[in-house]
Amino acid sequence: MNVIKTDIEGILILEPRVFEDSRGYFFESYSKKNFDSEAFGVEFVQDNESCSSQGVMRGLHFQRPPFTQAKLVRCVRGRVLDVAVDIRKGSPTYGRHVAVELTEENHRQFFIPKGFAHGFAVLSDTAVFQYKCDNYYAPESDGGISILDPDLGIDWQIDPDKAILSPKDLSHPLLKDFNSPFTY
Repeated sequence: MNVIKTDIEGILILEPRVFEDSRGYFFESYSKKNFDSEAFGVEFVQDNESCSSQGVMRGLHFQRPPFTQAKLVRCVRGRVLDVAVDIRKGSPTYGRHVAVELTEENHRQFFIPKGFAHGFAVLSDTAVFQYKCDNYYAPESDGGISILDPDLGIDWQIDPDKAILSPKDLSHPLLKDFNSPFTY
């Protein structure tokens, strides 16, 4: 597995070794042994999957303490732009983001540590998105910042006026109006 460090410490892009032949392909999508050595010993306890149509934007979500979550995400069908935003007070990269295109062809995965808001935009007709979490979902700890916040400077590669968002995601505050529960 090729581990690519990003401009923000802790956020990693993972590229598996893919073995292809006339029958198709094979790759190891997760190995606890390899992940422990590369990504700080996170132990995943829950897997989730979503299916969304083109233009859907989800996020920017996080779980408040004590139910914070680190995530390992990937797109198994289609194509998404996946984004993590640093929301740790006092961080030198507070408010900055890392964006990566995850596709069924590139098999890339994206590791998002605790203290980051996460979201994605669907760029293909449909997308099936999977993610591993290191803590169970706790609805009372659900939080978010606006996925449409212009101050974040995220190019979602879709027209925000035509984006499909949930009422919940439309109600999240802008980063400047947000009181982060995370510290660096």
